[in-house]
This record gives sequence, structure tokens and C-alpha cells, in this order.
Amino acid sequence: MRAWQAHGAGEPADVLRLVERELPIPGPDQVRVKVAAAGIGLPDVLMCRATYPLTPSAPFTPGQELAGTVTAVGPGVDDSILGTRVMGVSDFINGNGSFAEEALALAGSTVQVPEALDDCVAAGFWIPNVTAWTGLVDRGHLRAGQRLAVLGAAGGSGIAAVQLGKALGATVLAVVGDESRAQFCRSYGADHSFVARGDRVADGDLAQALRAATDWQGVDMVYDPVGGVQGTNAMSALARDGQHLAVGFASGSWPAVDVAMMAVTNTSVVGVLAAGSSRAHTEHVLGNLTRLFEQGAIRDTVKDRFAFDDVPAALARISERKSVGKCVVDMSAD
Repeated sequence: MRAWQAHGAGEPADVLRLVERELPIPGPDQVRVKVAAAGIGLPDVLMCRATYPLTPSAPFTPGQELAGTVTAVGPGVDDSILGTRVMGVSDFINGNGSFAEEALALAGSTVQVPEALDDCVAAGFWIPNVTAWTGLVDRGHLRAGQRLAVLGAAGGSGIAAVQLGKALGATVLAVVGDESRAQFCRSYGADHSFVARGDRVADGDLAQALRAATDWQGVDMVYDPVGGVQGTNAMSALARDGQHLAVGFASGSWPAVDVAMMAVTNTSVVGVLAAGSSRAHTEHVLGNLTRLFEQGAIRDTVKDRFAFDDVPAALARISERKSVGKCVVDMSAD
């Protein structure tokens, strides 16, 4: 089969090679999936650079997200799943990611694809939306009427939080890098949008802008996949009892936490990791997200579909911040 492999550490275009390799053999509790579509995200770029915490040893195949059909099962997996259309998280941590014609995954890290989702939507659906649910619902307990600021709001993770926040009845303030991204977020339901470079907006400080937009009350929650100076600054816009959801560090670093400020304002930093849940909870979350999708409360955010041969170009687009929404590899594309 064909697979993209990273050889060494560097930019994807420099280290990725398209190779022929044997079909991977599923181990205990694993399945092999014929990939129909693969989600693309910043972690895939970071893995190529060897700066992602879960980067496997080279050579490895990146690609965390997949949708496709189960073609083989390992020991401990009921073979009735053969031929089932699934989506989920690949075995990227062991180098068997989804940028390949067939990939491995833990059976417990895949779920059957709902009929409402086509392959490309399914490939880009699971990680962003489950992460948003984990942050806003499981960890943050977001309530209708609260004020939610989303950093990096036009990215795959951010736009999922924008949509889910609106579906839950929050007022959503989207922080983005340019006006076209601001318009994109408004088209997905954001109530306010702010173009920011780091911690600065056109007329001053981001935190001040967020406070001004909420009649100086502040925001109840910050959904932060960005970190760095922007995350640090946005934290100071929290209202009393507010929560800063630490989702990621697309800027290259986590935000700095001012413990004294948090004590005075009764605010908190909450870690968000969309992994390790029970099977029952995973299926509960998927059921809720699918219903929201079927109702039109959340929509498809896949905006760029790339052919398999164009994986390095797709990763370069992510690296250069040229994409909005979710990007996927469509294995059926020319």
C-alpha cells in the first residue's frame, strides 16, 4: 500500500516521502481501516517537526483522524465489525497514522459513522467536535446566557467551539487573525468577532475589547487552543468565577497564569483533553453531536479537500495559517 512517511524532523514538504509498505497488522484490540478520508490538523505539522509531545520515532506515518471501512481485526476484537464504516483516532502514536491507504486504530478509539455524515465530514468531525464538547460541556459546564470567547476561532478546533457554544445558548465572541476569518466565524453563528495579532486589536488591547463587548462584565469562559501572549491576555478578560479552558498551544507555548489575579477574581484554568473517556461516555457524546448536526445546530466545517498525493501541500497550508475550518484528505479525489 502507499503511505506518507516522515523521515527526520522538519517542514512537512522537506521530510515527508510517499512510500510503498506492507499492510500493517492489527495487534490486540486494534482494527485496520481502509481510509476513505483523513482529517488534517496542526498536530500533524508539529509531528513532522518533532515538536509534538506524542511524536513517534521516524520513520512514521502522521495523520490522527480517519474515516473508512474496517478490513481486519486484531486479537480481542469481535470480527462482526469487519466491513463497518467507522471514524475516529488512528494509531498515529505508534507511527500508523491515517495518511496511508490503510491505517491502524484501537477499536475503542473508533465509532460507527452516523448515516448523516459522509466520509470527508466524518474524518474532520470527531476530534474538533469532541474536543469542543469536552471543554464546553464536560469540563466547563457552559450554560445558556453565558459569554464565551473562542481564540483561534476560524481553525478546526475553534469553529467547532463557536458552533457548539451557540447551540448551547451562549453569546460567542470569536478571536481571529484577519477580517475574512472574522466573516467566516460570523457565518457560523459568532455574535462578535475581533481581529487580533497576539494580544492586540486594531484599537488597543484584546482583553479590553472583550470586556467592552460585554458591557465591561467580562467573559465567563475562554476556549483557548492558541496559548501564548494571546491566551495570557484573554485570561484577564474573565468575569468573576470565569474559566479559562486550556485546549492547546498553536502559538508554540501555553499561556502564563497569574495565580494572584485568579485568586482575587475567583477564576480558574481548566485543562481539556478529549481522550480517556469510557466507551459509554464516548457514545453519549457522539449521539448528542449527531443530533445537533441533524438538527442543523452544528454544520460541516470542511472547507478544503486535498487528494492523497497533495498531503505535503495540505500540511504546508495548515502551517502557513492559510486555511479556515477543517481540512481533509479525500482518498477518492484526483
